[in-house]
Amino acid sequence: MSNNNPKRPRGRPRSAPAQTEPNTIQALDRGLGLLRDLAQAGNATLTDLALRNNMPASTTHRVLSTLDKHGFVEFDESNQEWLIGIEAFRIGSAYLERTNLIEAARKTMRNLMEETGETANLGIADEGDVVFVSQIETHNPIRAFFRPGTRGLMHSSGIGKALLADMSKREVSRIISLKGLPQYTDNTLAEPESLFADLALTGSRGWSFDNEERYLGMRCVASNIYNNYGEAIAGISVSGPANRFSEQSVAEFGPRVKQAANEVTLAIGGKIPKANLGPDSGRTYY
Repeated sequence: MSNNNPKRPRGRPRSAPAQTEPNTIQALDRGLGLLRDLAQAGNATLTDLALRNNMPASTTHRVLSTLDKHGFVEFDESNQEWLIGIEAFRIGSAYLERTNLIEAARKTMRNLMEETGETANLGIADEGDVVFVSQIETHNPIRAFFRPGTRGLMHSSGIGKALLADMSKREVSRIISLKGLPQYTDNTLAEPESLFADLALTGSRGWSFDNEERYLGMRCVASNIYNNYGEAIAGISVSGPANRFSEQSVAEFGPRVKQAANEVTLAIGGKIPKANLGPDSGRTYY
């Protein structure tokens, strides 16, 4: 009796079937494409997903059903739409847990220090204070130095003012009420009106400037790092002696510091604001 279905030999076949690209698995490639599109859209119908991925509806449904089986997508019966599932969140969260802010910022901070010749700093907000958590010191003999854990008031700090510029006016007013606006130098913004004007300017250009507002003879330029919700969670800065922070140098440092902050934002999976027009402004994101 002839066998119309002979057993296939074990092991790797002599020649793999043709695929879209070398060394890729077509079904997996399709599944990841659907996941990416669904994550961007938030929710979508089977027809929409099939059209976006140039796939037959039947194939799209099989791939989605497989993803559904493993919890990566879900199907909403009420409106006949597909959604991202909890398993996709768990895997994304594992990446965020692996990506430590300080570790993610070190390389960028070192590059920033080498390019500007000034000390690079990383700071976060904590109950109305700015706390310095990391620093890459310049090779110059005269430098700014903040030991990790050093705290300062936000209104007289480059990183502090950058972070304040991303807060609502109500939140900034609450911090002023809590901490006050002590005047450390003649340049300190010790009046709410002058501080809010400076925050509006900071928000519009995307970086702040501490013009000897905490220590005479020391200047600083800073910009914000954002999380995956587009919220400012930290700031990166360069700081040093005022005689090395001329008007021209500050104009050059500002965009470079902003670029460095954006690099760290992307490294931790954050969202970079397209525009920041100061407190209470609306934003859209990349």
